[in-house]
Amino acid sequence: MKYDIPTPLQQEHEQLHEQLRQATRAGGEVGELAKTLAGLMHPHFVKEDRIALPPLGLLVALAHGDATPEMAGVLELTDQLEAELPTMLAEHRTIVEALQRLRDAAQRAGRGEIVEFAQQLMQHARTEEEVMYPAAILVGQVVRQRLGQPAPAKA
Repeated sequence: MKYDIPTPLQQEHEQLHEQLRQATRAGGEVGELAKTLAGLMHPHFVKEDRIALPPLGLLVALAHGDATPEMAGVLELTDQLEAELPTMLAEHRTIVEALQRLRDAAQRAGRGEIVEFAQQLMQHARTEEEVMYPAAILVGQVVRQRLGQPAPAKA
């Protein structure tokens, strides 16, 4: 079964990617810092799109009480997310540090739109950490419970 990332989350990531592309074209220190940020963010976004966001596509069905055997496939994603969560949070810290450098350079250069983008992306990271990642993990826990599957052994 394929688990689709909810459309609003897809659109938000696309918008952030586009804003980052624009920032990389700013030139000077701002453009260079944006390019560094893009290098940090790309593999992180790929990982999110692979394991962290697809489970959220089951939220509506689970909220309505639905549970089907096909949903068991999501457990591979949510178990992987739980295992990789410390690494993903460390990546966020590195990304936020790069965003702070970009924001500061953009302020010095009078690039208000890039300052706003950096602040928006820092807030996005907090939303992922405090809402989306925990929700994705809960999806796995609910699916496991409803389908009567045992919890994975902790390493």
